[in-house]
Amino acid sequence: MLILLTNDDGIFAPGLAAMERALRRLGDVSVVAPSTEQSGVGHAITFLTPLTAKEVFDGDRRRGWAVDGSPADAVKLGIAEFCPRRPDLVVSGINSGLNAGINVLYSGTVAAAIEGAFFGITSVAVSLEWNEHADYPRAAEIALGVIDGLLARKPAAGSLFNVNIPTRALAGSPELRVVPMSVARYGEAFERRIDPRGRAYYWATNEPPPPPSPLESDVTALAAGAVTLTPLDYDLTHRGGLDDLATGPWKVG
Repeated sequence: MLILLTNDDGIFAPGLAAMERALRRLGDVSVVAPSTEQSGVGHAITFLTPLTAKEVFDGDRRRGWAVDGSPADAVKLGIAEFCPRRPDLVVSGINSGLNAGINVLYSGTVAAAIEGAFFGITSVAVSLEWNEHADYPRAAEIALGVIDGLLARKPAAGSLFNVNIPTRALAGSPELRVVPMSVARYGEAFERRIDPRGRAYYWATNEPPPPPSPLESDVTALAAGAVTLTPLDYDLTHRGGLDDLATGPWKVG
């Protein structure tokens, strides 16, 4: 099995290194990741300027390819140019910080996995709750178990999954819950400040998610200390809306 590994925290991120070590137990791993942190860039791609990339080494050990672009760029370039053949699996992570709820829409980590799914390759995004002293090796072990279980189920080509690991799950035997993505709104507040030149600027407060809903989702399951697994789909079509819009005559022009 050939695995393309990427992230949005950059090629030198500790979560990427831990995930690489774990994934080598499943097969060969090609690392193609952004050269610098790209958190929150979503599914941005580079097309107005050329992309550059270089091989990165740690002493004599080859780390992989560092791409001067977004996570989606890294996946596209990795599949097209740097992998010795078409990968069987794309893994994005381990991200430093959860990508649950509406953060999925902004996440470069998830976007990289979506890009892999675009290519018809089973893809998994992996994120760990932020902690200054995060135990990435333990998180990688948990993620490997989830990925191994997914592959055993033989998902359809192009299947897309989002895995989140809370800090509480790193101890003992964690519980895994298969849950939907929460769409509760939050993070809409800004703090207005004045810079030394008297100009106003605005800093997102990153307010915490709302109180847990009685309906289980990735947000509620993570709050309970469970590892979450969410199947995703990048098709944004509202199917019910198709039928609603198709009824009745339309007059245009």
